[in-house]
Amino acid sequence: MVGKEECMDIWALKRQGCSIRAIARKLGIHRKTVRKYLENKEFPKYRSANRKSGLEPYHQMITDWLSSEDYHATRVHDLVVKQGYQGGYETVKRFVREVKEQRDRIAYLRFETLPGQQAQVDFADFQIVTAAGELQTLYVFLLILGYSRQMYIEFVERCTMTVFLDCHQNAFRFLGGVPAEILYDNMKNVVVRRHVGKAEFNATFLDFAAHYGYKPAACPPYSPWYKGKVERPIDYLRERFWRGYQYTDLDRANREVLDWNTTVAMERVHGTTREQVKIRFDRERSHLGQLPNRPYDTSEKVFRKVYKDCQISFGGNRYVVPHTLAGKSVLLKIKNGTLRVYDDANLAAEYQIPEAKGQLLEHPGFYEALKKDKEQQARKYRGSPGKAKATRGLIKNGLLHEVQRRPLSAYQALLEVAHV
Repeated sequence: MVGKEECMDIWALKRQGCSIRAIARKLGIHRKTVRKYLENKEFPKYRSANRKSGLEPYHQMITDWLSSEDYHATRVHDLVVKQGYQGGYETVKRFVREVKEQRDRIAYLRFETLPGQQAQVDFADFQIVTAAGELQTLYVFLLILGYSRQMYIEFVERCTMTVFLDCHQNAFRFLGGVPAEILYDNMKNVVVRRHVGKAEFNATFLDFAAHYGYKPAACPPYSPWYKGKVERPIDYLRERFWRGYQYTDLDRANREVLDWNTTVAMERVHGTTREQVKIRFDRERSHLGQLPNRPYDTSEKVFRKVYKDCQISFGGNRYVVPHTLAGKSVLLKIKNGTLRVYDDANLAAEYQIPEAKGQLLEHPGFYEALKKDKEQQARKYRGSPGKAKATRGLIKNGLLHEVQRRPLSAYQALLEVAHV
């Protein structure tokens, strides 16, 4: 079974026009496996193994050795045995191969920049002075295509996951397509943690990448040279656009940086490629992957249980929802200061999130619906005027005795006794 990273490789290579046979040969897996994940378009599902490898305590040590020297597996085995390892050589060999493959993949991403093949992304902070004379931090999202050096630039005030993904979507629309791979540093919106040198990606971010059909890759920690194509444009942006810029508001800054990007940055002859950025982008544009039919929902998503009083709690405030949802679990979608409540796929309520905490937000219609529902229930079980009500049967209370049945001869005998 392949992992999530191999799945992303399969989808990215297919978008580049590779056949199933070529993908299988390049990744070293069976053609049936390639076909399976191209048809399903889902990440593999598997249970984590309970058994731990005896080599696991030495993983970081081996990774550090291989980062400084290109040791063969036999040499690594000799070194790790001296450190107390008692397992077999094959286990060491497999792990050394994994570390080297990861290293080689990163090197490939850094230097191979065919049209549409790779982009690089980074966030940087810019300082502004507000009208009140206070220092404030503004952030810039910058995506650059590796082949043409075409950039997309957007200023933002926060670095949340929603903002981060929205910037990607805006960049893809601006470029008219999606690159096959995007290289990132170890920002928290991308990488959750690293295990023996391998990045574990944020689940929401990975789902976003799968939706747009590109493969994410993460630089090794403290290795800024891997993203030289994006580090230098940030310096270029600071010097050629930001220095001396009179900032007033976010919308104006984004309009003016877009104008600068299209009239100055795209028109320049790049110092490395020796070609005009606009001309190279015209060649690269057709190699970008198509945008999906629908954009990814970048809202923050959380689940909440509806209390008996028809309220939910979020962000220090309480919100009233329809009484029919009491006791159920509902999905909250939060974006741009708006909270939406969903019962399955149905929008049940919508509120603007207040700045203050401890607020109770309610919709009069929800309480009216509850009151009306209660009145209907009361009428249903209340009798109409003049209509007989059901009564308890006396037999059930034991007040009537069963009448005995006697033959006629018994009554005749009683009459004869009476006449004597």
